[in-house]
Amino acid sequence: MSMEMKFKILIENTTEENLICEHGLSIYIEFDNKKILLDAGQSGDFISNSDNMGVALEELDFCVLSHGHYDHSGGFEAFFDKYKEINIYAMKDVIKEYYSGSGGNIHYIGLSKEMYSKNKDRFNLLDGYTRLCDGVYAIPHNTKGLDKIGERCKLYKRYVDTYVGDDFLHELSLVFDTPKGIVIFNSCSHGGVKNIVDEVMDKFKDKKLYAFIGGLHMKGMQDGAEICIYSDDEVRGLCEYMMENDIAKLYTGHCTGNKAYEKIKIIMKDKVEYISTGKIITI
Repeated sequence: MSMEMKFKILIENTTEENLICEHGLSIYIEFDNKKILLDAGQSGDFISNSDNMGVALEELDFCVLSHGHYDHSGGFEAFFDKYKEINIYAMKDVIKEYYSGSGGNIHYIGLSKEMYSKNKDRFNLLDGYTRLCDGVYAIPHNTKGLDKIGERCKLYKRYVDTYVGDDFLHELSLVFDTPKGIVIFNSCSHGGVKNIVDEVMDKFKDKKLYAFIGGLHMKGMQDGAEICIYSDDEVRGLCEYMMENDIAKLYTGHCTGNKAYEKIKIIMKDKVEYISTGKIITI
């Protein structure tokens, strides 16, 4: 039985191949003879890309939704219509209402309520730390005060008749215990990379961190131009934290943004790699 991990980026904001790209993320993962889909982008275009990349989605064991935003969940509508037997794991809070204040106006960015209503029997909603199968775990946040990060990023959840900072209880890390060490997938890292790594490694105290895969939510816009919403000191602190944990590789893209990626690359050099649509990586 092979414990090798391979993952393929089915859709991301950019592409280096003759494939479709969109603002969103979808990753196909093979590990220990299991086939897992993490997120589905915002449309069904990841399905077309999977065909062109030789990924047989009908052979999936299960899917995982990292959090309750449209650019990771929207593609499941087309997926559910085409693949009738494959279910999805997600935190129970994914079905709540989530909003963004980017662009100056608060607008809905959560799951399609119609999609969920039509397919709710396909969702396995989780209420905490869960072993999904041998060596594969869903680990939610348990760090307090994450709503402050939500407020800073202008991300909100609806509470009664008002908006409060998102505490990201709908976000999970998909974690693999591999022979090389712990591999963390967290598609947007809204709760903060340091918090995520601390939460995960607290469950694996006798293990080492090997790789982190996902967006880092560092991209912003100002006067129509892309910016990094983290200061240079914050970026350096993040990179130093990763390297202090002896991480072998950071694979990132999507909501990290080009400006932030360039800053990270200067510090982490060949320890960081961008994950465009079509990229195939073996660990």
